[in-house]
Amino acid sequence: MKFSSLPIAIIFIASCALSAGASTQKHPKSHAKKVSYTKVRKEPARTGPLYATRPDAMQLADDIAQKRNLDRTWVREAVGQSCYLAGIAKAVTPPPVGVPKNWALYRSRFIEPVRVRAGVKFWQANAEVLQRAQDETGVPAEIIVGIVGVESIYGQQTGTYRVMDALTTLALDFPPAHPRASARSAFFRAELEEFLALTARTRTNPLALLGSYAGAMGMPQFMPSSWVKYAIDFDSDGRVDLFNSSADVIGSVANYFKSFGWKSGMPTHYAVQFDPQTLDMAALMTPDILPTFVAEAFSAKGALLDAQAQQHAGPLALVELQNGDAPPQYVAGTENFYVITRYNWSSYYAMAVIELGREVAAARNSVVDVQK
Repeated sequence: MKFSSLPIAIIFIASCALSAGASTQKHPKSHAKKVSYTKVRKEPARTGPLYATRPDAMQLADDIAQKRNLDRTWVREAVGQSCYLAGIAKAVTPPPVGVPKNWALYRSRFIEPVRVRAGVKFWQANAEVLQRAQDETGVPAEIIVGIVGVESIYGQQTGTYRVMDALTTLALDFPPAHPRASARSAFFRAELEEFLALTARTRTNPLALLGSYAGAMGMPQFMPSSWVKYAIDFDSDGRVDLFNSSADVIGSVANYFKSFGWKSGMPTHYAVQFDPQTLDMAALMTPDILPTFVAEAFSAKGALLDAQAQQHAGPLALVELQNGDAPPQYVAGTENFYVITRYNWSSYYAMAVIELGREVAAARNSVVDVQK
């Protein structure tokens, strides 16, 4: 989601359901040409009070305007017309300590017939672009397809929250009970800043854009900073559009992984078994999912690899996928597995992306074979 040196012109999906005065919000005259909008049917739920009455919100607006050299009145209006949404605060609250993770249940949410069929359709419609992205970046088409499928079911679910509501709520009212509340609040303040700077540059109404409860946007659900850093114009039409251009989505996802160090031709993971006589599970689990052990050291600690994995040149990590009350599953994750977790910091997420991509590839190959 980078390439900030490229000019960005964005056509976002917008909503008619704006708070009072939002539809007439003016942009500083110095910004780029105005961008057209496409209206959507669903309206974002707005149940909370406006931030215009909050001194801390207005101070944040002033700070952003000064730091990014934005029109102070414009920023104050955007932040002030944002609404506090209690449901968003609830959505980012982690489950209670002690609630077991369940890979099988998590997997079933993403590797299912509706998503696989949509993935085949997406792949068929964009086969040439996917191949071009794979050729240019080394990121396999099935990984790109897996990401877009997990994130938005190939554009079917891109979010119904106003991005300004989401980012302002999480910047100013992140749940204090969260174990990393301070760091997360700072993160969302930075994302709000990036979002306002991005929409100002493109003369896009920030109050008209819809996304997830965390402020992620488009088919690949890029956060504002990722949009600025990694999104690219892959269809060469002079703008970056992650809502409507499948080519831009495909190229941007591939560019994201390339930027994080994707290694062409490297598997994402290997099967692993354990030798109970030499198993040192504590040592294997200490680095978490960060690849740390060369294959020889991995095996020496009781994690047994097949012949192909034993020849792996880079570091490996023991990835644990818990299954509730059932025994967990384990794989040996490579550096490419770790790269996928940079999109979403979860081994469960990474494995869902990998397996959805594989299922779509298999289903697509079956269709091609039948057509032959």
